[in-house]
Amino acid sequence: QVQLVESGGGLAQPGGSLRLSCTASGFTFGDYAIGWFRQAPGKEREGIACITSTGSKTYYSDSVEGRFTTSRDNVKNMVYLQMDSLKPEDSAVYYCAAFWGERLSLYTGSYEYWGQGTQVTVSS
Repeated sequence: QVQLVESGGGLAQPGGSLRLSCTASGFTFGDYAIGWFRQAPGKEREGIACITSTGSKTYYSDSVEGRFTTSRDNVKNMVYLQMDSLKPEDSAVYYCAAFWGERLSLYTGSYEYWGQGTQVTVSS
C-alpha cells in the first residue's frame, strides 16, 4: 500500500521557519522524484519544489526560491521541506507527491502518488 504522510505543519509567525517532513512507504522510494505542492483556499494547487530520485537536483518556483529548501534521505524514505522567511501568503495546505523517474517537474499531472496534506498558517 503506497503511502505519503506529511507532518510538521502548524502556525508560524511572519519571518519564521517551519520544517515539513514527508514519510514514504509501499514503493521503491529511491526510484521516485518527489514534489512539494500547496493549495490555499480558492486557489489552484501550486507546485513549489521538487527533487530528483537521487537528490542530485532540485528546482523551485519563483514564489519560494531562496526561502525554501527541499532535501531527502533515501535510507529513511523521507523528504524534507525547510521553509524560512515565511510570509502570510505561504499559508496553505502543503502536499508531497511522487512520480517514477530521475527528472524534475512542478506539474501536478506528472505525479502518481499524493499525501493527504498538512496545514501551514503564517500569521502574527
